[in-house]
Amino acid sequence: QLQLVESGGGLVQAGGSLRLSCAASGRTIASLNIGWFRQAPGKEREFVVSAAWGTFRTNYADSVKGRFTVSRDIPRNTVDLQMNLLKEEDTAVYYCAAKPGPEDMTSTSFAAYESWGQGTQVTVSS
Repeated sequence: QLQLVESGGGLVQAGGSLRLSCAASGRTIASLNIGWFRQAPGKEREFVVSAAWGTFRTNYADSVKGRFTVSRDIPRNTVDLQMNLLKEEDTAVYYCAAKPGPEDMTSTSFAAYESWGQGTQVTVSS
């Protein structure tokens, strides 16, 4: 069965950087549509970025565009999220989610994804 595990979260000063990883087991990430979401205390789960498995077409939320970059490492079977110029508003638990192909999608809806990781905490201080 497909499992996802996020890692790389931590505490960072505003303006700094973190790199999150989403490690998949049970399926190659080359066949997975991937979404990153985040949730801060008292707030709704929020879309961050998604990437379609076939062309790796990406879809970024306006709030992170130009600061975050998603990529995949097929030999390591991971999808990574490089986060630069971090702001206090980026503080949240970050989750990766997946839906296997063959459908090619970059959905912004959490309901479109079938498998979820446990989340990793990102805290940005001023």
